[in-house]
Amino acid sequence: MNNISKKLAICILSALLIAAGGCKKEFLDSDQLSQYSPESLNNVEALRGGLNALGANVRQEFFGDAAPMLTESIFSDVAVEGTTDKSTPAQDLITRITPDANLNSDDFNKIGWYWEQEFRGVRFANTVISNIDRPTYTSDAEKNVILGSAYFYRAYHYYRLVHQFGDVPLLLKDLDGPRDDFYSTKREVILTKMKSDLEFAESVLNDNVNRGQVTKGAVSHLLTKVNLALGKFDDAITSANNVLNTGKYGLMTTRFGSTASDATKNVVWDLHRMDNKSIPNNKESIFLVIDREALQGFTANGSQLMRNTVPAWHFANVKTPSGATAITDAATAEIPLTRMYGRGIGRYRGTPYSTKYIWTDNTDYRHAKGMWMDMTDLVYNNPALKTSSNAADKALYGKPLVDYNSSNVAARFQNGALDTIRHWFGWPHYKVFINSTNALATDPYWTPPRGTNTDWYIFRAAETYLLRAEAQYWKGNLGLAMDDINVVRARANAALLTDANAITIGTILDERARELYWEEPRKTELTRMAYIFALTGKQAYNGKTYTMAAFSDANFFYDRIMEKNDFYKNEVPTLQGVKYRISPYHVLWPVPISAQRFNTQGHINQNKGYSGYETNVPALDKIP
Repeated sequence: MNNISKKLAICILSALLIAAGGCKKEFLDSDQLSQYSPESLNNVEALRGGLNALGANVRQEFFGDAAPMLTESIFSDVAVEGTTDKSTPAQDLITRITPDANLNSDDFNKIGWYWEQEFRGVRFANTVISNIDRPTYTSDAEKNVILGSAYFYRAYHYYRLVHQFGDVPLLLKDLDGPRDDFYSTKREVILTKMKSDLEFAESVLNDNVNRGQVTKGAVSHLLTKVNLALGKFDDAITSANNVLNTGKYGLMTTRFGSTASDATKNVVWDLHRMDNKSIPNNKESIFLVIDREALQGFTANGSQLMRNTVPAWHFANVKTPSGATAITDAATAEIPLTRMYGRGIGRYRGTPYSTKYIWTDNTDYRHAKGMWMDMTDLVYNNPALKTSSNAADKALYGKPLVDYNSSNVAARFQNGALDTIRHWFGWPHYKVFINSTNALATDPYWTPPRGTNTDWYIFRAAETYLLRAEAQYWKGNLGLAMDDINVVRARANAALLTDANAITIGTILDERARELYWEEPRKTELTRMAYIFALTGKQAYNGKTYTMAAFSDANFFYDRIMEKNDFYKNEVPTLQGVKYRISPYHVLWPVPISAQRFNTQGHINQNKGYSGYETNVPALDKIP
């Protein structure tokens, strides 16, 4: 069998680990690793190509229309799916999220994408690991850097898998033939193995690498998350210290980069500019993905971040108080709002919690004028208003949008329907504004403006501080937890916290919501915390304690969402009549039915709350 045919057979017959589609020509051609069959992975450059492919695989979560990060966000307290012109998106999660549903579509959700692509990342990492002894190296150090980097990527994907799907199959070797005998392995067994691998990687990697490559700091940061997930809080503090106490990483607190001279902005603006993220003096960047049009495997449709996260402010049903069309999205308009802020369609709809309730400090850079946008910061720019026979409308041109109220709703929105879900909410302009560096006429990803190619943070030192704060919280060291939160708040020019006794897990989650928009996988982190509550059984949340025995029936994940997410709490209906609903069992996603169908000699368990759970068998409690 030739190399390509062999890989094709393995791809088809390992479809049990793929939610849908499975083996496509794109799987063979889409990245550098696919250029190498196992027989040719006998040189250092081939294995480095494998690592590059793993980095490209990580990048895809954040980019593209209806990017997978949207699905992570809507299973949380910070956002819901805002697409209200169809009934298919993940809004009524009780009805829509089932093992046999469409779980990989822009118009539905990307749960299946996560199952497919994260196991794809595991397989890529295992290919490198299984072939690590084949090349001839210049030194053991060179070999260990490649091995440690592959361990990092495998642990990265398994950390996500076990907090999305719970117990899943554990693959530690390359697939060299068809298998249909996979069994689920307990989450804690998988995490313990990943911890061991990361500790090795931490001992052999360094930070003097090119941007986009795996750093020692990235390993320590991920190890901190794994340590937290295992309830090893002292170890989590140690691994966080290995990031923050070396002098290599820290928060950017003074102006820097290409925008440093812009007196109308601040250091937070500098931090999130596309051309500042990967420059050498940005010491906050621990691990990021590189996305440039000139690079092989770049994201062909750009980031699309503005399309995903900015409200659909430009729709014709946004009216003046008298009922005239308020706004145009023409890039050539006298006031070109679409070029100034991006042309959004409101897929990611921030909740009142994340867009209003947590912003109580008017000095916070992250919510300052020009950094954060509210709809009333936009202006009426429809040219027709300038010549309107209605004097009131004529006077509105160039003025800020008038906020809606009960007396002007019917006139300002078609059919009297105020679709504030999709059209009227605030967003962090400083974070999502990704402008083209090319002329508009030559940049297809900026026509219309929806976000172009850009580097993106995966791990940042700000999160490391908040992870260490969390570890201190679980240990009861509230003063130390407050100190770490205040480091992040001080850089944002927010008022410092002063009452350590008031620190709760909610305090940390609030700061994460302010700081890590579209960076943190919020569902993953909430589920990780839910496991900690259930495993310890000691901490209480709003007077409630939790157990592993009833994990899918009563958990912190659900209680936090129902406390903070008004859409799910109040079962708000969309214009399609779909109500936002979520249940406690959504703490874990369903294993796609196609992942189980071909696994005839094994058993991949289904999560409680979904069809198929009744046939579960005990998950493996040790590594074979």
